[in-house]
Amino acid sequence: MDRLSKTFEDSNGIEQYVMLVRLIRRHVGRQWVYTNARYGETDGDKQIYYFSMEFLIGKLLDNYLTSLGIRDIVREGLAQLKVDLDDILNVEVDAGLGNGGLGRLAACFLDSMAFLGIPGHGNGIRYRFGLFRQKIVDGQQVELPDNWLQHGYPWEVRKPEKSVVVRFNGSIKWNTDGPRLTFEHVNYDAVLAVPYDVPIVGYGRDDRINTLRLWSAEPVGDEFDFASFNRGDYAKAVHSRSETEAISYVLYPNDDNRSGQELRLKQEYFLVAAGVGAIVARYKKKRGGLWDMNEGVAIHINDTHPALCAAELMRILVDEEGVGWDRAWTVTVNTISFTNHTVMPEALECWPEDMFKHLLPRIHMIIAEIDRRHRMQLESLSATERQIEDTVIIKDGLLRMVNLAVIGSHTVNGVAFLHSELLKKDLLRGFYANFPYKFKNVTNGVSHRRFLLCANRGLSGLISEALGDGWIANPSELEGLERFEGDSAFLARLGEVKRENKRRLAKYISDMNCISVSPDAVFDVHVKRIHGYKRQLLNVFKIMELYNIVREGPNADIPPSVFVFAGKAAPGYHFAKLIIRLILAVAERVNADPLARDVLSVVFLENFNVSIGEMIYPATDISEQISIAGKEASGTGNMKQMMNGAITLGTLDGANLEIRDAVGEDNMALFGLKIEQVMSFYHKGGYSAWDEYHGDYRVKRLTDQMIDGFFKDAGRDFRDIYDSLLRDNDEYFVLKDFSSYMDAFGKLQELYGNRDEWLRMSLRNIKRSWAFSSDETIKKYDAEIWNK
Repeated sequence: MDRLSKTFEDSNGIEQYVMLVRLIRRHVGRQWVYTNARYGETDGDKQIYYFSMEFLIGKLLDNYLTSLGIRDIVREGLAQLKVDLDDILNVEVDAGLGNGGLGRLAACFLDSMAFLGIPGHGNGIRYRFGLFRQKIVDGQQVELPDNWLQHGYPWEVRKPEKSVVVRFNGSIKWNTDGPRLTFEHVNYDAVLAVPYDVPIVGYGRDDRINTLRLWSAEPVGDEFDFASFNRGDYAKAVHSRSETEAISYVLYPNDDNRSGQELRLKQEYFLVAAGVGAIVARYKKKRGGLWDMNEGVAIHINDTHPALCAAELMRILVDEEGVGWDRAWTVTVNTISFTNHTVMPEALECWPEDMFKHLLPRIHMIIAEIDRRHRMQLESLSATERQIEDTVIIKDGLLRMVNLAVIGSHTVNGVAFLHSELLKKDLLRGFYANFPYKFKNVTNGVSHRRFLLCANRGLSGLISEALGDGWIANPSELEGLERFEGDSAFLARLGEVKRENKRRLAKYISDMNCISVSPDAVFDVHVKRIHGYKRQLLNVFKIMELYNIVREGPNADIPPSVFVFAGKAAPGYHFAKLIIRLILAVAERVNADPLARDVLSVVFLENFNVSIGEMIYPATDISEQISIAGKEASGTGNMKQMMNGAITLGTLDGANLEIRDAVGEDNMALFGLKIEQVMSFYHKGGYSAWDEYHGDYRVKRLTDQMIDGFFKDAGRDFRDIYDSLLRDNDEYFVLKDFSSYMDAFGKLQELYGNRDEWLRMSLRNIKRSWAFSSDETIKKYDAEIWNK
């Protein structure tokens, strides 16, 4: 503890955590340096750079102790010092680098690339205050800063010598250099992108340590206005510094206004310019020129946020390296690949052209030229006018990032079979009609080492006892669990593991929410970002209907059930915040009613993150995956809960279809409209929420309870929910799917009563979950996209 100038005995938990992390970082440090020096030295060593606005890495300490095979040794050593490893693990905070599935997927991919020995590097932003820390106050979500860096982040290494200057605003000066036209960016505002590197340790792979590079925005020079400070104008003295640093303050700043939009665009270009600039500098140092860069480098953009990679790489090749446009474009397109994650309009970024042109003048010029040449290419292919208008980048005063991402990539993939088909048939149909060779499907996956091995040590221990530990490296070995489906003793132990996980979650619920729940109840779990299409409202209506049944007949045959919700609503998304308010109002009423106390419990766990998820997933009996068909690109919570033995209650949306194909419909409960029906209603009409409202007395009662005083203290809070269902014709078909949803839930309630059969279903889900390991996903990316 000499670096802290105190003895170990005098140190506190945070200091002990910091020193343990430093020891581990030192342990892997030499190999980390060697790995970085070795990468790129041979022609076959292609570097993969994964660009994402989010990397939801959670806590690293327990995962890395396990990956390095030193967890037990460290525990024993600390015990000799009278320190419990669990106490140190609890000190670590989740890194505030993401929000939901997009960021967690990126983190799982880094884990699998490190394990598989793929030279994979993450590129993201070091957000000072993360997304936000969710606090429930007076029954509503309140957003507070997520000050995760309060005590520093001992995993990171600051690398100021590798900083990159990023340029905003200014103007472009045209120069004629002989027969060649050149461009110079002048009078710009400079921002320094400073990298912080985090080691990525793969399971059993301390011979190769990959890197997550996080960029922080800092002033280039002395941004402190001393004269203003001396005049007493303290705000002006630090204004420029604050404006610069704000770029890396918060993930997804509210973009309801022009300033917020500009800040988001600044963030995205900041990430792209810093990351691409560093890649080019490294490649030139290792290989010399950039003419064959696509042979040694693959840049993968995770959704549309880093779509500017194509334009920025073109700027560097053309403006700074003097490469001709045609050759530069060949290198660029053959370097970049793109994963689309959504068909939701609000996630398909479009930037006002006037704002874009002012903020990024040279990038705007390059995109305009890309767009012009794209039009010419489509005309040469005899594309229809509709296809041209659907696929151009600049239209109606907006720059459409998804179109830039497709045009600038050699491969475009969706993240589940259904999602990929929707891209080809609907969202990107104009591209697919003319460039079908670009399109692939790569279904998402999750790290089984993170979410099964580490998060559910009881279950992973049981599996290793039965099969050996080969499944940790080769998850397909989980298929060996099939021989235990008829083993009553094994199933009983599986049930004991589940009950212990539920007991652990019940204690957390009691500690955090002061609600007592029984581990013998059914744990029905719905944890994900709060959004209309994810249909938390449908789940709430189910709970309200069960409560109505209990009130009508206290002896109703309803198995004791605990309904667990968690998730954040975007600060500017009023409807999602109302849904949280409704969940909490239902919880308040149900949990306080003596008639329901032994039957129904409703819990909302605030500030959902990776660590809370790692506690919830192993305790889940029923996994709620109930988005309206066609809206959820894939989902990964469904995979994490399946992996831990939960039974999916879901629609035929996203990866639920592939889960069905893996385990069979008998081992899950499906309901609701199919994609063909949903698309028909959206495109042709014919759906009437009023007909559903009047056609089912349960639906009418539930809808009316939004406004009839059922929630006494809510006033008119839920009028907007009522209006969204009836006045706005129920955009996400909550009323339409209610009856089939209740039937599917009833099927699971009945099955839960047959304990052995339920456990067999659980085991079959665990057995087939190997297909959704991120190892399998990354193998496909590596073979079919990055190294094709």
